[in-house]
Formats: sequence, C-alpha cells, structure tokens
Amino acid sequence: MPMTFENKEYLKLKETKDDEFSDLIGGILVSGETIVHTYRSVRDGIVFTNKRLIAIDIQGITGKKKNITILPFDRIQAFSVQTAGVIDIDSELYLWFAGMGEVKFEFTARTDVSRICRCISECILD
Repeated sequence: MPMTFENKEYLKLKETKDDEFSDLIGGILVSGETIVHTYRSVRDGIVFTNKRLIAIDIQGITGKKKNITILPFDRIQAFSVQTAGVIDIDSELYLWFAGMGEVKFEFTARTDVSRICRCISECILD
C-alpha cells in the first residue's frame, strides 16, 4: 500500500543522523547520489539526497514490513514552508509533484526549515 502522507502523528519529524536509514536505502542510491539530510518520527522517516526525497514508512507491529516511496526532485512543481508559531508548534513543508499532487510533511518546531528549503532549491535549480 503506498504511503498516503495523511497521518499527521507519524509525520512529526525531527533531524537525525544521516546514516539512520542507510542500511535500508543504501542499495537504491545511484552513482553520485549522497544523503544530505535525514529526519525521523517514532518509526518512519524521510531522507533528502542530492537527487530525490525518499519517504520511509515502517509498517506493522514488528516493523519488518517497510514501504519506500521515491519522490524525485525533478518532479517538484512548487513547494512552500510554514514555520512554527506560538500556538502551532510544528513547521510544515508542502511539495507539489507533477502527476501526484500535494505532499505534506510536518517537522518539530526546532527544525531548521530554511535549511530544507535551501536543499530543495539547490537540487531543483541545479
């Protein structure tokens, strides 16, 4: 079942070590592709590489079943960021992909969303 990006609870992402999911995605990285930033919730995560965004959905009670969704940067038509406020303590990243529509990720308040925007901009404008 493909990732729906609708479950807000598991999308409360915070930055983690770049090698957090490397054992899971190392085999799908292409020549010249490097991990730039990694974020995780309790179980799930997203990895920004210099070529794409990889969303990881850990499923089931045991977590043995995993769904990996590839979101290529060259398919992004637009993106926006909503920073954390006083009442709304999370930051949100909205991406619009050709042929897929909107994808939303929520990050904890301490996440440097400017860094995420810079990463996406560098990758899609390169």
